[in-house]
Amino acid sequence: MIEEMSTLVSLETYETNAVHIGTQQKSSDMMRFIEKIREDGLYLIDINITDSRIRTIAKFLENYDADRILVVSARQYGQKPARKFAEAIGAKSITGRFIPGTLTNPKLPTYIEPEVLMVTDPAADQQALREAVSSGLPIIAICDANNHLRNVDIALPANNKGRKSLALLYWLISRETMKARGKTDDESWETAHPLEEWESTL
Repeated sequence: MIEEMSTLVSLETYETNAVHIGTQQKSSDMMRFIEKIREDGLYLIDINITDSRIRTIAKFLENYDADRILVVSARQYGQKPARKFAEAIGAKSITGRFIPGTLTNPKLPTYIEPEVLMVTDPAADQQALREAVSSGLPIIAICDANNHLRNVDIALPANNKGRKSLALLYWLISRETMKARGKTDDESWETAHPLEEWESTL
């Protein structure tokens, strides 16, 4: 009998941080990640799929030099967690406004050439997404119930609007990426990177 793998944090931690709370609209793309609909009309995302995708993303990122990974977040509550993620693993981050041409126009002073892009929300970060597509970059995106998956290579189904949810998601992806590189373990990570420090204070 195969023992069921436990989740990266307790289901209670995922729920307390509202990682599973979706929107009142769902796209056909995201239907397969929805566990149920709540009485108030909110779609609830399957936390087990979210947990599994975090592992997948960490393994995927392990294949890239950290400084060739770019994380982008226009969404306010995602900006601090995205910056913390970049600092923790050695990646690059662009938070707030994404200057058009950053990935496609070598004449711009902001021009960079990453090898993989991660976005907080494919709708809010669509300029970066478009440029990554034209540059042929693989794209990882945190996708809520209402997002579309066009041009997204690896979707992380989760609440991409909540302050606590985004902090936990980026904290876990960072932890698992560093564990995959043999640079930390759960206990050391929690001591060095208290989760509450990843939350946006705005």
